[in-house]
Amino acid sequence: METKADYTSLVAVGDSFTEGMSDLLPDGSYRGWADLLAGRLAARSPGFRYANLAVRGKLLGQIVDEQVGPAAAMRADVVTFVGGLNDVLRPRIDMDRVRVQLEEAVETLAPACRRLVLMHSPGRHGPLLDAGRPRMEELYTHLDALAARHGALVVDLYGTPVLGDPRLWDADRLHLTAEGHLRVAEAVWQVLGLPARDDWRAPLPAADAARWGARRAADLRFARRHLAPWIGRRLTGRSSGDGRPAKRPELLPYEPGSGAP
Repeated sequence: METKADYTSLVAVGDSFTEGMSDLLPDGSYRGWADLLAGRLAARSPGFRYANLAVRGKLLGQIVDEQVGPAAAMRADVVTFVGGLNDVLRPRIDMDRVRVQLEEAVETLAPACRRLVLMHSPGRHGPLLDAGRPRMEELYTHLDALAARHGALVVDLYGTPVLGDPRLWDADRLHLTAEGHLRVAEAVWQVLGLPARDDWRAPLPAADAARWGARRAADLRFARRHLAPWIGRRLTGRSSGDGRPAKRPELLPYEPGSGAP
């Protein structure tokens, strides 16, 4: 582990988690943990460059086809790669194909950067997530083996209880709040060998339990506003990222203010 590392560039690869949903900025764009991490790294290295190729809704195969090659070509100091959750949440999935796609991504990115950072996405409870949990854990087991083989770093968010706290998740129950993204940025920062600023694993203060009626009302709002459209897109083969470009497709100098902690 590099405990006094200075990194001069970062490329982030993935889906909505890395794009930054739902860490909403006043102008309507999303910030997220990768932007926050870039801001911290830029403060240590003048001329720091940053690209974020992530696009919401992307499946692992799409990430490999559309993002991995361009990311490898950028030859960045640090590349973060997070993907596969959109695959394992689908009712039908070919896990053999997912493993092959994950291997292709890691084998392409690892030799093209100084530090490849992989991640276990946070674990949560709910009908969709519980149904996909065995496949998520299978995905992470394979990811750990690849990391060991290629010298990649792994950020284990899945095994961190506080990241399952509903207060760190947006109303759609699929994307982290601003506080959640801050914690992920700190987790990656520490895995990169940089001095801790906060305890990203610290539990939130105790909260009063919501009344039964309030919980049911929240469940109904969630089903109407978020779950039904999500199912509709799955049934019709559409994605929330269709036609959407990457948020930061080129490896350019970081601009202060866009992702400062």
